[in-house]
Amino acid sequence: MKKTAFLFLLVLLSARLAAQGTFSGDLMMNMNFFERDTAIRASGNPLYNSALSGSEGWLGLRYNIKGFTFTLRADAFNNSNLKAPASPSTDFGIGAWSISKEMKDLSITVGTIYDQVGSGILFRAYEDRGLLVDNGLVGLELKYKLTNNITLKGFTGQQRNNSQIGTNLALHTPPYGPVIKGFNAEGDFTSGKVHIIPGVGFLNRTLDQTSYNGVVATVKSEYATTDTQGRFTPVYNMYAGCVYNTLTYKNFSWYVEGDYKSHEAIVDLNNLLIDKPGDVEYTSINFGKKGIALGLTGKRTDNFVMRTSPNETGPTDGKLNWQPIIATLRPERLLSRYTPPSEDVSELAGTANLLITPNDVSNIGLTYTHINTLDNQDLYREMYAEGNYQGIKNWIFQIGAQYLEYNISIYQNRANLGAPIIYAVTPFAELTYRITEKNSLRAELQYMDTKQDYGSWAFALLEYDMAPHWSISASDMYNIVVNKNGDNPYPADVNKKPNNYYNLYVAYSKGPNRFSLAYVKQVDGYNCSGGVCRYEPAFSGVKATVTSSF
Repeated sequence: MKKTAFLFLLVLLSARLAAQGTFSGDLMMNMNFFERDTAIRASGNPLYNSALSGSEGWLGLRYNIKGFTFTLRADAFNNSNLKAPASPSTDFGIGAWSISKEMKDLSITVGTIYDQVGSGILFRAYEDRGLLVDNGLVGLELKYKLTNNITLKGFTGQQRNNSQIGTNLALHTPPYGPVIKGFNAEGDFTSGKVHIIPGVGFLNRTLDQTSYNGVVATVKSEYATTDTQGRFTPVYNMYAGCVYNTLTYKNFSWYVEGDYKSHEAIVDLNNLLIDKPGDVEYTSINFGKKGIALGLTGKRTDNFVMRTSPNETGPTDGKLNWQPIIATLRPERLLSRYTPPSEDVSELAGTANLLITPNDVSNIGLTYTHINTLDNQDLYREMYAEGNYQGIKNWIFQIGAQYLEYNISIYQNRANLGAPIIYAVTPFAELTYRITEKNSLRAELQYMDTKQDYGSWAFALLEYDMAPHWSISASDMYNIVVNKNGDNPYPADVNKKPNNYYNLYVAYSKGPNRFSLAYVKQVDGYNCSGGVCRYEPAFSGVKATVTSSF
């Protein structure tokens, strides 16, 4: 109650001070209403048995005055399924806060810090609410503009612990125990038509005694006295560094980064602790001129696991960094069903994207992606082609196809499947008719042919947009062919029948406010965003969202 009253007083104070400075904010709310559906396995947990509804919300406030910036974010979880998709979590508190002061060349921030070094491979503190990622650094950051071309940045603190939401204390308890310290220097130089942005970064993470004792206990358990091969003494400190640069020349751009970390205890692909150093090499090249654009991206990762401690093994628990995903993220429903996350332990990945624009009304896009482990184990392949045509007034045509190979045993820890590799061919088409300047009708058709996992799928969507306010759509994802030969995610359920997964959606926008309501039948699978994925069970019911800014 005292914390709630304190938060309320802060809101009133900010509103009073707004007359002297600038006050802004944003609101995001999600609401779920759970409807049991045993046919698609949306049942058998407290969400469908007793909770029946749940929500989560974030209210952010920002106030600027005389070089000071104050931020405050309140987080609320009420029978939320974000933390554990099969069970409700309830909590409330101040999720993030910060105070910043801008001086002539120096900026000081204390509180919850969201920032990164380079591309984020070495360090990235960021938020992704859809995956419940919030690894803000609770501490202090200094930024100093050394010259007009060189900026220095230093930070220290502890990472926000988002894994304890639901204990009714999680948003008020201390963050992860280990201490994080970092430094970043970045330049910005131009000479003629050449522009470069070079940078270096350093990071140190020191384990607290509790975390260190946990690592020691795990090492002793995994390498017993009768089998001491591989046993090692853990270290308190991990050191890491990176060098990166962006080069731009006319229509050519090239980003390159190399990262290295000292040896420490990490969890390998066999879920055992090993003592290894790690490294990442990453590059991205883009070139474009009239009629053609080419993009090449590559990454090599070897034991580059960056966590607050080796004790944190959940998909997003204690992650200090973010590794860019090499595969192209597809927005289409079936094409995105098997999206590969970034691999921290062992990955050799490359992708090539080619866009050809022969005239003003058409273009062709081609993609090839190849991902293996460093031991040459197949992880992911994609061959993709699409064509777009707008040569008929008021009409837009898109047609294409995707071929993919996806190692479900590695990416989804599904070694129980008879076939570890998903092979799928997915043709698709999209048609848009612009009725007026503000109204349009869009249709999507997709078909995925595969003999693994659930088997083949068909997807159809019809959407009507009335800009700038209304959007209405109806879709169905239908399991045409069900695999009954042991490759199904539920091997015992050999008589499982095909199912329809309906989605009826309506959204209304006005100014900075947006409201949406959807009736959803959703198959279980992995929700991925920016290379980070987490498993979500099947869902049946109603979803509503509200977003606003002021």
